[in-house]
Amino acid sequence: VQLQASGGGLVQPGGSLRLSCAASGNIFSINGMGWYRQAPGKQRELVAAISSGGTTNHAESVKGRFTISRDAAKNTVYLQMNSLKPEDTAVFYCNAVVVTSEDRVLEVWGQGTQVTVSS
Repeated sequence: VQLQASGGGLVQPGGSLRLSCAASGNIFSINGMGWYRQAPGKQRELVAAISSGGTTNHAESVKGRFTISRDAAKNTVYLQMNSLKPEDTAVFYCNAVVVTSEDRVLEVWGQGTQVTVSS
């Protein structure tokens, strides 16, 4: 099972970016999916998560600015990021809890995509 993230880049403060993360491989079902970020010198932190039923959870620091969504048919999770701030600069990682056809439960991480907010 693999997660392929895309959509990072350089954006000015106040700008927007949309991250995508597609899961592929031996997938029977996907439970939760989420986005984490890690800034230089800091620990990785949860940004937003979405359950298989569509329940979402956003970190306080991004509430009202970021929105997580999911296309279950495409096994893809998105993170719409608006009103970006320099402190949002980080490597963003997607994460998924996947159930395989052999009924194994796997936690899978994507490769990370850089988001830089700077003028």
